[in-house]
Formats: sequence, structure tokens, C-alpha cells
Amino acid sequence: MKKYAELFFTMLKIGLFTFGGGYAMIALLENEFIFKKKWIDKDTFLDMVAIAESTPGPIAINAATYIGYTHLGFFGALCATIAVSIPSFIIIYLISLFFDAFLAFPLVSYAFKGIQVCVIYLILSAGLRLLKSMEKSPLAIFILISVIAGMLLTSFFAINFSTIYYILISGIVGIFAYLIMEIKSKKEEHS
Repeated sequence: MKKYAELFFTMLKIGLFTFGGGYAMIALLENEFIFKKKWIDKDTFLDMVAIAESTPGPIAINAATYIGYTHLGFFGALCATIAVSIPSFIIIYLISLFFDAFLAFPLVSYAFKGIQVCVIYLILSAGLRLLKSMEKSPLAIFILISVIAGMLLTSFFAINFSTIYYILISGIVGIFAYLIMEIKSKKEEHS
């Protein structure tokens, strides 16, 4: 029980004092669990970061879950996940209570409008980095151009079309392209 309490309060502390999102938390996790507590080694930590980045959900929660699981199993994962989430939940809940009054201040309202522009830039720059690393096959380029055209058209004509559908349609097109290539290669083998 002592190990669970230690894990809980360590994750609570990390969740409370991490500013800047999940990637900022990685340095705190590394310092706490590799150097101070020595619960995991550097290689395990690097594996944890890779897994936390590649699984759905916030990296901070994924990393906490991974550390809790490797250290104390299922209940350790549950304990770490809850502990790292509590501070953010409470802070966001408190902000939501006063958000409208908070936005009534002109300076705060202008700050949020400036932040919106910054968020657009961050998303665009991340998209451009992904575009540079994308495989430049004819199928990938076709899907990219089709999705961009579809998003522009639905935005221009104010049609409500979820981005999830673009993901699903692109996945289906990819599966059909794969199946067509498999059928083609089997026909060539039999010829």
C-alpha cells in the first residue's frame, strides 16, 4: 500500500506542477523515475516515451499509465493515471466556473484571440512537418489533394462534415488500393 501511495503522490505532484502540456512532463518524469526513485532505467523510459506518443490520448496520461503499470501492474496504472489527471481536471473545472466572467475583461479577450492565431500556426507548422516526412507515392498525393479539396469545399459552402469521415474514407481508399495491388501481384505470379 505504501508503494501505491508513493506512486499516487509522485504523479499528483508531477500533474500539478507540469506547465506546457505532456511534452513538458517528460523531463519531470525522467528526473523523478530514473534519477530520484530509480524505478525504471533510461532504455525503459525511452520505450515509454515512444509508446506514449504512439498510442491514442494525451502523452502525459499515457506515460503515467505506462509507469504505473510497469511498476505496480494494473492497479498501479490506474493509480498513476488518476493522480496525474486530478490536478488538470480540478484546474480546468475551476476555470470553467469563471470563464465567462474572465472573458469579460477586454485584455483577456484580446489575449485569447491572439492565442487562436498562434494555435492555427502551430497546427499548420505540424502539418507541414508531417507533409515533408510523408511518403510521396501517387496514392498518398491523391488522398492528400482530395482531402484538402474536400475540406476547402465543405468549409466554403458551410457544410458540416466531420474530419473523422475524412480519416475513415482515406483508410478505406488505402485498404482498397492495397487489395488491388495484392490481386494484381497474385495475377502476375500465376501468369
